[in-house]
Amino acid sequence: MGLSGQVPRRVDAATKVDLLSLLDAATGAGWSVRRVCGQLGLGEVRAYRWLGRRQVGQLVDRSPGGSPMHALLDEEATQIVALFHEWGPVDRSHRKLAHRGSYLGRVWVSPSSVRKVLVAHGLHLRGLPRPGRSVRKAFPAWADYQPNSIWIYDATHFTAAGMAAVAVMDLVSRKWLTEIVSVEETSTQVAQAFTAALHLEGLDEAVAAYQDALVDPTVDDPTHPILLAVSDNGPQMTSTSTRAFMALNAIAQHFGRPGTPTDQAWIETLFGHIKAEWPHLLAIRDPATLRAELAIVRTHYNTVRLHEGIGYVTPDDEHQGRGPAIRQARRTGLEASRQQRLAFHRQTRHHRPAPGPGDVV
Repeated sequence: MGLSGQVPRRVDAATKVDLLSLLDAATGAGWSVRRVCGQLGLGEVRAYRWLGRRQVGQLVDRSPGGSPMHALLDEEATQIVALFHEWGPVDRSHRKLAHRGSYLGRVWVSPSSVRKVLVAHGLHLRGLPRPGRSVRKAFPAWADYQPNSIWIYDATHFTAAGMAAVAVMDLVSRKWLTEIVSVEETSTQVAQAFTAALHLEGLDEAVAAYQDALVDPTVDDPTHPILLAVSDNGPQMTSTSTRAFMALNAIAQHFGRPGTPTDQAWIETLFGHIKAEWPHLLAIRDPATLRAELAIVRTHYNTVRLHEGIGYVTPDDEHQGRGPAIRQARRTGLEASRQQRLAFHRQTRHHRPAPGPGDVV
């Protein structure tokens, strides 16, 4: 029979006949049915069921399935196929096609029934072609991936105070440069935020030199702007006033794809951390208090909080150029500690006392 272990769930009629023959021979020799079934790996109830089916000549398994009482009628299947040919190019979905049948008063079936009938007839609904995947526009080649080369900005809301905050962040170092809290979020607030950030970072003199055409061509390249400002496509970012301000201050603009917030993931992450780690900001109702608290939070964010995205240093460390040295010092310290542990255990391994009977090893 080619069987070993338990008898499988499904066996053919010939195997059943052979097993029952062994059962007959063993019981004729004085064995009990239970003992024989235990030796054969056959369930006792299953053996009795086969014995009963052998008496009526039904050891061959019937084909699966049956005749369900709720099966579709032939005219219903015909209506489904007709609906496919008439409304398939319009509805493009087996769910809509099922509702279309009842909407027209022609057939009342479930969406799964429509799909099964269409598959049985080799019919397939054609959905609308998917739009091509857009690719994020690369930053210009002149924008060096260094601090004070690429800035990103956006606005977030504090509804309890009824205020909006336009924040500017250095994309490379993740340093939160400044924010403007106002009841509005227009090109005016954008200009104020960038003016403050340029002054704090000491770039206003370079902007003034570009405005006065006093750049030194042997040192500076007058063909590209000072900064690249990254943002989404909000009206305050794409407005004519904002474009004029950016051009006047030698700042180029870079916009993300519409409806793709991951193109501005750096500033979105900043807002997420602010509101999650300092939730009291969301409950402040006084705008002056909100401005003061945001200034405190900004200092903590820049100088105390370690940022995972820049290798677990503070944004201020990365902005000031101390980040690589700090990361290297950690790698050096990890290796030195590893060597120290190895040396310690090598020296003490042979001097440890043998474990006693009650010691846990």
